[in-house]
Amino acid sequence: MEYALIGCGRIAANHMKAAIDNRLHIAAVCDVKPAAMEALLGRYGLEGDRSIRRYTDYRQLLSETGIELAAIATESGLHASIALDCIHAGVNVIIEKPIAMTIADAEEIIRCSERKNVRVCACHQNRFNAAVQETRKALEAGRFGRLSHGSVHVRWNRNREYYAQAPWRGTWAQDGGCLMNQCIHGIDLLRWMMGDEVDEVYGVTRRQFHDYLECEDVGMAVVQFRNGAIGTIEGTTNTYPRNLEETLYLFGETGTVKLGGTSTNQIDVWQFADACEADASAQNLREAVGNVYGNGHIGLYADMIDAIRFGRKPYVDAVAGRNALELVLAVYQSSISGKPVRLC
Repeated sequence: MEYALIGCGRIAANHMKAAIDNRLHIAAVCDVKPAAMEALLGRYGLEGDRSIRRYTDYRQLLSETGIELAAIATESGLHASIALDCIHAGVNVIIEKPIAMTIADAEEIIRCSERKNVRVCACHQNRFNAAVQETRKALEAGRFGRLSHGSVHVRWNRNREYYAQAPWRGTWAQDGGCLMNQCIHGIDLLRWMMGDEVDEVYGVTRRQFHDYLECEDVGMAVVQFRNGAIGTIEGTTNTYPRNLEETLYLFGETGTVKLGGTSTNQIDVWQFADACEADASAQNLREAVGNVYGNGHIGLYADMIDAIRFGRKPYVDAVAGRNALELVLAVYQSSISGKPVRLC
């Protein structure tokens, strides 16, 4: 399958590794900075491969190559426009989070992809973490019983040096704050696990320590789900002196689970009323990860390739991306107004 990567920045290495591991044919890369393309290719020993075409304009890439799948890993504010151009060109697309910056753009991506019969995958790769998958299986098997509440905590650190690497970071137009950039994976997991349907959101955000940014560096919210369960969100880049954890708690009538690690990559608590021998392996599950992005890109790519080949929806589709975005934007709106935001 012919593949191209658009955007060769911080997260691009995870995409390239996933593409290589899934035996995609790397047809092209694109970035406004040629040096970024060469650095990324060099990381995988591909810098001398002249069959991989280099572009500084993704539109030229789309017009000159016959790719079947593109991944978009640019600054967030460009995701929607590039995705729509790919879709109109008949190219299936993996979109790094967030899928867009506005609900209108996210819904336009959904509409256009359905009209063009193009597959769109939102890159919420943590759904493929082994610990997350085990928890999802237990949830779908009914082992939690009726859900009471859940919470997600993303306690990370981002310093001035991080933001100085790319001037779009921490801006409203191109990025958003810690909830949109760092915490949206955990927010996606919470909404997905808690039933997806949200009635009301009340949130508060602040810019406490990063006064050189436009956006928040800490945000907290309470979410009322339509099934009666309650969720809480805590996200920050103010954790001193380094990343601490990304945890997800689920509390049900007959089950309690805590996923921990730096990126929900391990099971810290696994307790169910219907305990069985198989639970022993889950209780000790620790997935080694090289960074906070985890290993999920590889599974996400494998699923997307399969979805394209068999004409089905990807496991994490554009609607999932839209839902995570909606919840973040609702927290922002509530923080501005000082009032709860209804989504139903």
